[in-house]
Amino acid sequence: MATRRIRPSLYISVDVEADGPIPGPYSLLSLGAAVAGRQDADGFTAADPARHTFYRELRPISEDFVPEALAVSGLDRRRLAEEGLDPALALAQFSRWVREVSGDAQPVMCGYPASYDWMFLYWYLIRFTGGSPFGHSGCLDMKTLYAGKAGVPLRAVGKRSMPPELLPGRRHTHHALDDAVEQAELFANLMRWPGPGSV
Repeated sequence: MATRRIRPSLYISVDVEADGPIPGPYSLLSLGAAVAGRQDADGFTAADPARHTFYRELRPISEDFVPEALAVSGLDRRRLAEEGLDPALALAQFSRWVREVSGDAQPVMCGYPASYDWMFLYWYLIRFTGGSPFGHSGCLDMKTLYAGKAGVPLRAVGKRSMPPELLPGRRHTHHALDDAVEQAELFANLMRWPGPGSV
């Protein structure tokens, strides 16, 4: 019986900054991404997370925003209303970049946690480009990955509960590109980690 060839996965760390809890009524303001690594039949190979990156700031799509959410990123909505990229252009550029860096591999978005970033990213991709280079489910949550390897409940997971050797050396700044690169380093550490108690 012939063995079916499995395509490699290219993991792309994505971080977004937005001005509210859900896309549509609220806006995606910035999008950062960094290639974290590649996995094939021979295993996982980490990438230099600062080598292949993407960053765009977007024009808001509505007048509504939550001041506390906006304050997290420190982005200026008035400036973005004038200088931010049209979302259709920004997301088309992002999709093209994902396909270029992925090559023959299937792209997988990864985030910490992935739920918020994936919700905004996927909604914007479908709304403004009509499709997603990740498909509808090409998303991996780093908190879930850690919980599975560590054998702990998901809601007990936080960076403070992780072994120090897993934590990235970069700071979490709430700048989408900085945080995407930081998360890419965390992802590579998690993928290489054999689990607790291993020698």
